[in-house]
Amino acid sequence: MTTEDLAVPGEAAPVGRWTVGTLAEVERLGDRLVRLRLAVEDRVDHWPGQHYVVRLRAEDGYTASRSYSVASDPADPLLELMVESMPGGEVSAFLHDEARAGDRFELRGPIGGWFTWRGEETAVCVGGGTGVVPLVSMLRHARRHGLADRLRVCAVGRTFATLPYAQELLDGGAFVALTRENLGPRVAAPPYLEEIAPLVEGAGRAYVCGSVGFASYAVRLLQEAGMLTRAIRVEQFGATG
Repeated sequence: MTTEDLAVPGEAAPVGRWTVGTLAEVERLGDRLVRLRLAVEDRVDHWPGQHYVVRLRAEDGYTASRSYSVASDPADPLLELMVESMPGGEVSAFLHDEARAGDRFELRGPIGGWFTWRGEETAVCVGGGTGVVPLVSMLRHARRHGLADRLRVCAVGRTFATLPYAQELLDGGAFVALTRENLGPRVAAPPYLEEIAPLVEGAGRAYVCGSVGFASYAVRLLQEAGMLTRAIRVEQFGATG
């Protein structure tokens, strides 16, 4: 096990400035998702759970920016983002429909120190839809360091095909709950209390990531399962104005 990016008490999360990233790989997954892998100039290694701002700039100087969680492990030589194209989303629609390998984008990151996990304590994570993206970074970090027993992940999606990283999450030991189709013997439904409770047992921290409505639901579920409110860290997202 290496220790270069494990938790150190009192250490501050890294913060990166504006830089440029070159798109090395692009994979479109269905009508809404696109996986982007970028080579970042003067990159500052992130902690699992952090995010980047992507800024697009038009020839007339108009800019539009959006924040996206990082999916890659800190040791990955490329920065990986998973973007969902949202109705009316200037940045997400462009990245999904138009981005090509070789394109260069303005980036700022990593950003954020609240929603991070590097193995400091046993944690339970609940993510909905693209809210699983930062949890994938945590899971990859945990696998590399032999800390899989300290990270318990619940991933919630409508269908297997539309849940980002669904197969990787399953292979990594995550509990996957689908709400629009059955998964094996499990009937389609949001996660039940009796499914979350074993994940919470013995965990000292919880992470919730998803839409505003999903985050509210997940926090209540964790509280009912016995997780202390002060131990729950939430990152939620919604449509941009």
